[in-house]
Amino acid sequence: MDIVSLIESLLGLSALLGFLIMFYFYRAHKKAPVKKSVLKEKTQLQRVPTLEALLKIISEKSSTTNELEETVTHILKNHGKIPIKKGLKADPKFAIYSEIIIRACHHPNITKKIILKLQRELIAQNPTYRLELEDSLSKGLDTRSI
Repeated sequence: MDIVSLIESLLGLSALLGFLIMFYFYRAHKKAPVKKSVLKEKTQLQRVPTLEALLKIISEKSSTTNELEETVTHILKNHGKIPIKKGLKADPKFAIYSEIIIRACHHPNITKKIILKLQRELIAQNPTYRLELEDSLSKGLDTRSI
């Protein structure tokens, strides 16, 4: 009789443990999540767009002059500092800045004021890249159709 009662108590305890585990997962799954839309809006307001996202705005032919001006201002404000040169060689991240200048020059809705603002501010913030930035501007202006 001792062995039978021992087996019955083990079965009862394992059933109770199984019930508690199911109850735990059920409650964890059923908890109401925090309003994600409010959190997403706050994080989107605080999040700074990447250079790739800003380049995409400049690349779109449908971007207006105001959008381009805001994008350039945002680039200069949040991403204006290019990583330091490694010897005579430009940092690999410089390529995206060069691409931004070339695409900005090629955009049909951009004005000379925006192009000059972009070039002057980047040179002011990164004097070691003066030649490279001027070269990118020359390439961009060469691709611009008259």
